[in-house]
Amino acid sequence: MTTLSRSAVVLLQFIAFAAHAEPDKLLTPLGPAEQPSFAETREPITELGRERSYYLAGSEELGKQEMRVIALGSGMPQIQRRQASACWFVELANGDSFIFDIGSGCTANMSLLELPWDTFTKVFITHLHSDHFGDLPTLLAGGWQMGRSIPIEVWGPSGLTPELGTKAAIEHLLGMFRWEYVSKRGRAPMSSYAIKVHEFDYAREQIVYDRNGVTIRSWPAVHVMDGPVSYSLEWNGLKFAYSGDTTANNWFLKNARNSDIVVHECSDPVEVLIKSRNHLPESAWMIATSAHTQPELAGQLFEALQPRMAVCFHYVDDGIGATQNLYASVRNLYSGPLSIAQDMMVWNVTSDSIRVRKVVGGEYAFSLPRGKEQPDQSKLIEPSDWLIQERIDPSAAYKRVLENLDPEIRDRILEKVPPDKLPQ
Repeated sequence: MTTLSRSAVVLLQFIAFAAHAEPDKLLTPLGPAEQPSFAETREPITELGRERSYYLAGSEELGKQEMRVIALGSGMPQIQRRQASACWFVELANGDSFIFDIGSGCTANMSLLELPWDTFTKVFITHLHSDHFGDLPTLLAGGWQMGRSIPIEVWGPSGLTPELGTKAAIEHLLGMFRWEYVSKRGRAPMSSYAIKVHEFDYAREQIVYDRNGVTIRSWPAVHVMDGPVSYSLEWNGLKFAYSGDTTANNWFLKNARNSDIVVHECSDPVEVLIKSRNHLPESAWMIATSAHTQPELAGQLFEALQPRMAVCFHYVDDGIGATQNLYASVRNLYSGPLSIAQDMMVWNVTSDSIRVRKVVGGEYAFSLPRGKEQPDQSKLIEPSDWLIQERIDPSAAYKRVLENLDPEIRDRILEKVPPDKLPQ
C-alpha cells in the first residue's frame, strides 16, 4: 500500500474541502473568505491603461495643460558615459520645445529620446563655457542625419566686448564648419546647417522670447566674469526657472519667484574638490564659492523661493554617494520638494502635480523620419581628377548592390542619379 506524504494528505484534504465550499465564496489556502467590496469596483491593470513608473521615450503625449522637463545633461566639463554636461529640454503641450544650454555630450541623450531633430531647433545658452555650449556643433552638423531640415535658432548673451558675445562665437563656429558645409552641398539638404542668432544684452532683465503664448526672460548671473545669464520660461500658468552657472544672487531670487520648477546649480562641495578631484584647498574654495553655488547655499535659495520642485544640477556623479551627499547638504537649509538631477530624469508638470521619473529609451535611433528637402546637386563638388583616378573599378560590386535592391528603389536610382555615377 502506498504511503502518502504529509503534504499530499493536506492537499487532498483541501481539495475535498473546496469541493463542498459555497460557490459564492472566495477560496484561500485556509478555506473560504468573504468577497472584499473593493474587488467589485477595481479596474484591471493593463499595459496600455496604467501609469508607468518610467517615461518611455517618444511614447507619451502631453496633457493639454502639461509641461515636460528632461535633464539631457546634469554635469560639468568632465563628461562621462553616464553624465553629459548641462542641457535641459522643455516640452509644452502647445507643441513648442526648447533647449536650455547644450553642453558637451548631451546630444547622445537627445538621440535616446527617439524624437526627430526638428524638435531641437530653439537653443537658449546661458554662457559660452564648453559644458554649456560644447555640443552645438554636433546639433548643427548631425541634424540632417537625424531628420532635421529646419534651421537652428540660438539665443545667447552679449559679452563685455563684441568678440566675447554669442554672435561672435556662432560666426567662428560656422567658419570652423566651412569645409564640412562645402563638402556636403549637393549630397545633403543644407538648410539644417543654417543658424539664426539672437544676441541680447546680458546686463538687463528682459523678455528675450515671446511667441505662441510662451515667454522667456533673461537676467544677469554672477559667474566667472561678465556675460552669463539665467532664464525663466512661462506658459499657461506654469513656470520653469534655470540658473545656468552662477552664485546665488538677488536677480535670481527676484525673477525665479512663483516657479513650479527651479533648476539651480549645486556644485560639488569644497571637500569633494580637494579629496576627490585633487584641487588645492585655496583653489577649491575659490572655485566653489565665488564662481559656483555650494549645495548649502542652494538650499538657502530654495527655502527663500519655495518652488513646487527644486532641482540641483552641475556636479560630478560618481555613481556612489554624490547624489546622496548633495541631497543631505541641501537639506541643511531647505525642507521642500527636492530632486538631485541625473541624466535622463524627467519631470511632468501640471497645475495639480509634478511627477518625477527616469526616461527609458533605445540605445540606437537610426529610423527617424527625414524632412522632404532634397539636396541641390548643382552645388556638388567632386575630388580632384588625380584623386578620382586612384579609385578601383566598382562596377561589379555596385551592379550587385543594384540587383539586390527592391525594383521600385532601383528604378528611382536609375532615373534620378546621373549616368556617370552608376556602374557601367
